[in-house]
Amino acid sequence: MTTLVVGANGATGRLLVRELLQRGESVRAVVRESAALPEGLANHAGLSVIRATLLEWSDDELAELVEGCDAVASCLGHNLSVKGMWGQPRRLVTEATRRLCRALSRSTSERRAKLVLMNTTGNRNRDLDERISFAQACVVALIRRLVPPHADNEEAAEYLRSEIGQAHERIEWAVVRPDGLVDEDEVSAYETHPSPTRSAIFDAGKTSRINVAHFMASLVTDEELWRRWRGQMPVLYNQR
Repeated sequence: MTTLVVGANGATGRLLVRELLQRGESVRAVVRESAALPEGLANHAGLSVIRATLLEWSDDELAELVEGCDAVASCLGHNLSVKGMWGQPRRLVTEATRRLCRALSRSTSERRAKLVLMNTTGNRNRDLDERISFAQACVVALIRRLVPPHADNEEAAEYLRSEIGQAHERIEWAVVRPDGLVDEDEVSAYETHPSPTRSAIFDAGKTSRINVAHFMASLVTDEELWRRWRGQMPVLYNQR
């Protein structure tokens, strides 16, 4: 099985690349021109590194990139800097998701490809009755207006939910929603839920990046788990 990982040089993306390689998967990792993967990953026989700015590629180049891939996993996000939060491209995750889906739609494979998108628990799944308090709704509305990455995450997930949907000829998808991300050295026990079990604003939990990587890799490689969560937006928490 071959998985394309975009955002592979990020804090979660590199952990996902490592997890997939440890499971014996072949990985195509898209990294920024100036970025580097840890030496232990970069020299792995199962890894192909593609240095590119994804949104600058043509549709034909992206179609060639995804050809032969059984899955695409996106760990794209915005850097925590002034330029990363408020600079261009403001719709990095959304535009990348749309263009990758267009590329996958051109695939010659007879099997539908999996697309796994890392997102945030602050984003509601509109297929479910995910109620939030008035206070949280007000805060989220303010964040949506003032912090472009939040709106970007919402739009990317909404594109998969409403445009790709549940019966696309070429694509199946899952949107992974971790809570507050933290760094840990080892995979630990974690919980998955269809919807948040706590307030993302007023009672946020924690989710380690390594657990996110483990869960995303499991979605790619474990067919039973994939059948459980495809077309859904599972929420991930570290067990307390």
